[in-house]
Amino acid sequence: MEENGEPRSHRQSQTGVSPPLYQLKAEFFKTLGHPVRIRVLELLSIREHAVSELLAAIPIEPASLSQQLAVLRRAGLVTPRREGSTMHYSVTSPQVPQLMAVARSILTGVLTGQIELLEDLRTS
Repeated sequence: MEENGEPRSHRQSQTGVSPPLYQLKAEFFKTLGHPVRIRVLELLSIREHAVSELLAAIPIEPASLSQQLAVLRRAGLVTPRREGSTMHYSVTSPQVPQLMAVARSILTGVLTGQIELLEDLRTS
């Protein structure tokens, strides 16, 4: 956040030029940099969920979940839908589940490599 309270990625620089793409990407990945936000996106990648369903699946206080959902809304990754007194959330793009799947695939590869290295160390 800047001193005016606005995220740097949402402003133009003093020269009137938008931030470089790599800076915007860094801000995007910062948005993903919280375990609760990742878990919310994983759940919403399967289907729309009511807030009560998210609370049942994620051990977090309601106020904290609300804060994390607000971060995801501001980033344009989730969208709310009110049905009576119940708030439902869904992802804004089919690319969000794809992103979660790619992250899982990358981590699987990394962890597999670490397991293989550990086995090599044990047998050496």
